[in-house]
Amino acid sequence: MARIVEIQLGEYRPVIKCEFENFDFKRDETVLVEIDRGIEFGRVVSEPHSVCKGKADVAAAKVLRAAAPEDFDHIAKNRFKAQEALVDCEKKIREQKLDMQLVKAEYIFDGTKVVFFFTAEGRVDFRNLVKELARLLKVRIELKQIGVRDKAKIVGGFGVCGRELCCSSFLKSFHALSIKMPKEQNLPLNPTRISGVCGRIKCCMAYEYQVYREYAKDLPAVGEQMDTEQGKGQVISVNILKRSAQVDLGEGKIAKIIFEAKHEL
Repeated sequence: MARIVEIQLGEYRPVIKCEFENFDFKRDETVLVEIDRGIEFGRVVSEPHSVCKGKADVAAAKVLRAAAPEDFDHIAKNRFKAQEALVDCEKKIREQKLDMQLVKAEYIFDGTKVVFFFTAEGRVDFRNLVKELARLLKVRIELKQIGVRDKAKIVGGFGVCGRELCCSSFLKSFHALSIKMPKEQNLPLNPTRISGVCGRIKCCMAYEYQVYREYAKDLPAVGEQMDTEQGKGQVISVNILKRSAQVDLGEGKIAKIIFEAKHEL
């Protein structure tokens, strides 16, 4: 059985699954990871668990040890170098008149590679930019195009709820979202109400979506005709959690129907 743990690489990069041996650590602890052609630092984002080898989506990486005080000093120096590299990259982008907007830059722990994150409307031919940066910075260069949701995750901020953005605080990856989610939860389809700071549908729209779908299975839909004790009418509103519906019986008469609760909230 392999011992597996999930690690958030660096500060802005993906969560990967790594193997480890003879190592005790806690969630949110900073560790050093051997991966590809270098040493990375990362943050533990899961409890360790056992998975049969060959059946887990495990990266070709291995947790080496917990970060020591001198490692945190090294990470801080890399952050400072990344800011300088960001300025150099922005200058080269202006010189080459590339249609791209830099978001962040990050050195890997051992300083042999720097990753630049950028947004763009379409594909960008940045081959000459990579050559210029490699010649200037004397390290390996990676330019990574990201979307607006990834940008919000990297930049961070607060939602209208007053809490830190879900994507930048605890989400390990993005889940699929659609307009059906707020619609089936009877939320107003106002873009300013259902959109996050990234301009896309809020991640929290998916949290209770399955619960609402389950509770709505045996409830009538708005616009449906149904029989009541007071007569036949048309459903004009449905409260899924309260399991109630309002039925228009005509001539200004509205009937409120309560449906039997089949599940506990």
